[in-house]
Amino acid sequence: MSKIRIRDFQKNKENPFLKQAIEQIQSGIVKKYKNTSGTSKGAILQAINSDGELVGHTSFVRQIEVDEEQFTKLYLSQFSAFFDLKPSAIRVFGYIMKMLVPKKDEFAFFLEDCLEYTGYKSHKSVHEGLAELLESKIIARGRSEYFYFINPMIAFNGDRVTFAKTYIKSKQNAKAKVDPNQLDLIDQIDEIENGG
Repeated sequence: MSKIRIRDFQKNKENPFLKQAIEQIQSGIVKKYKNTSGTSKGAILQAINSDGELVGHTSFVRQIEVDEEQFTKLYLSQFSAFFDLKPSAIRVFGYIMKMLVPKKDEFAFFLEDCLEYTGYKSHKSVHEGLAELLESKIIARGRSEYFYFINPMIAFNGDRVTFAKTYIKSKQNAKAKVDPNQLDLIDQIDEIENGG
């Protein structure tokens, strides 16, 4: 049986897990509703008759999308991906978790730093661990040997719903010209919805 090698896996300019991840994230989004009663008077529509008396009022209900697995780094639904990993892959994955930047799906990989983190003396153990993580589809190669992509359905540092929306928005922006003021408004709405 031949050993798997890192170079057996293709390099990618974009995260190859994204299309499937966005579909799964969108299907797993829970829609919650927030009533604005008890909030500012500007959020309440009042009905006043011709005598100036209040005859009724209504408040608006805002739909908020929430990822129930929000702020979790390892997702239990995908935990089985780790069951058959060898210790070298688990140790290398520990280093990868340390390298993840919030809300990013790409991470930098530095062999010497990984050796120090894992305690391995030889590059071979790290390369075997990386190759196994690639084969298990936990990570994918990036555009060079220093960059890799994490599978956001298995591990992600941040809110996957916001990440998916950002990715979709950036893809749409590449196709059509958008007034920069519209993007500012979209960003402000996202911040309000995410409690920012």
